[in-house]
Amino acid sequence: MRKTVFAAVMLVLFSGLAVAAGGLEGFLDNLNVEAGADMHGYSVKLSTQFGVPLPQVQAVIQKVSVPADAFMCFQLGYMSGKPYNTVVQTYQSHKGQGWGVIAKRLGIKPGSPEFHALKNGDLVFDGKPQEAPSQTKGKGQGKGKGPNK
Repeated sequence: MRKTVFAAVMLVLFSGLAVAAGGLEGFLDNLNVEAGADMHGYSVKLSTQFGVPLPQVQAVIQKVSVPADAFMCFQLGYMSGKPYNTVVQTYQSHKGQGWGVIAKRLGIKPGSPEFHALKNGDLVFDGKPQEAPSQTKGKGQGKGKGPNK
């Protein structure tokens, strides 16, 4: 009981700090606090949100430095359309260089909506299944100017 109350207090405390810190770092700090309070629940939410079986989620969590990095591996896989195993390999090779570098190596272009969401921490971790990424997103839409483009 004491452990649960302590974890809840820490979650509230760190949530406030994460909001104050803002951006991607604040978002990731909050995820690490959530995982620290309930690792199984965190793993189940990852599994549900990204459609990856729980044992595979747990294997990824074991391969990364902190639980939030597992979220980022799945999120970047979703954003880039690459398998999460590819993202984990890229993470292991380039983790000291930051998520922006990893995103670029996975083909997420600087200036794209996905890259901006990443840099701003405009990501969602609610445990709800994500929709499949659009196959036509960003393929020539809005290029050029005027009616004759």
